[in-house]
Amino acid sequence: MLKKIHILLEMIKFKHTVFALPFALMGAFLAAQGFPSLQVFFWVLIAMVGARTAAMTFNRIADYRFDAANPRTEKRAIPAGEVSLKESWLMVALSSGLFFLACWMLNPLALFLSPLALGLTFFYSLTKRFTWLCHVILGIALAIAPLGGWVAVQGSLVGYPWMLSLGVLFWVTGFDIVYASQDAEFDRKAGLYSMPASLGRKNAFRLAVTFHALAFVLFILTGYVQGLNIVYYIGIALTGSALFYQHLIVNPRDLSRIQVSFFSMNGFISLTLFVATCISLLMTR
Repeated sequence: MLKKIHILLEMIKFKHTVFALPFALMGAFLAAQGFPSLQVFFWVLIAMVGARTAAMTFNRIADYRFDAANPRTEKRAIPAGEVSLKESWLMVALSSGLFFLACWMLNPLALFLSPLALGLTFFYSLTKRFTWLCHVILGIALAIAPLGGWVAVQGSLVGYPWMLSLGVLFWVTGFDIVYASQDAEFDRKAGLYSMPASLGRKNAFRLAVTFHALAFVLFILTGYVQGLNIVYYIGIALTGSALFYQHLIVNPRDLSRIQVSFFSMNGFISLTLFVATCISLLMTR
């Protein structure tokens, strides 16, 4: 059982929850202007884990035939036979139920928006079949995270800093373009769409740089609109450095350090912005 759990967690890259979860909590802390109640904090955490688990498992189900044909992904759990489709669908059902339960425990608006939020993450998994804008769809799906945190606390959309979600959208779109560069040749042969496959790696990387520059500006605007103090802008400076470093160590001709760029730097960015926001809010109060 422990081995199976380990395989399932690795299949959905559970550690990558660090990308979206801090932004959901950031939205909750901004809405509460400090620490939200422990009950809200708990259910936001459960909602994010449930939603991401459901979305990533559905992604693995939707792509398992492509994963089996791709040398980079052929050893993933489903094509390798370590996890069955039946087990995967059960995981989707259980984690989706957990997500809806968490939203129900939060407030009526969270529950009302929950099918849209989860449906969008499922829809993303199908978009590579017909559009190279798939990276933008993923960005929109993750941009809902801070909005969800805000709704969890406030029970409304009033006062929400939309530039935060826009910042997440461009940040995610940028790093997903870079990550997709690994499969540019395979995607072209398989008839799949991505910006690196459709536009070429060089042009795709240029777009990724542009998107990350926009994300950086939008994160700055978030701090300004929310009245955050110098600690937040120190976090912004660290975020900018991490964004720059990503594009310094990975380029269209050399993808050898893409794991450092994708996981380490992006995990650092989300955690840094969340911690800087928390400290700034506590100091202001």
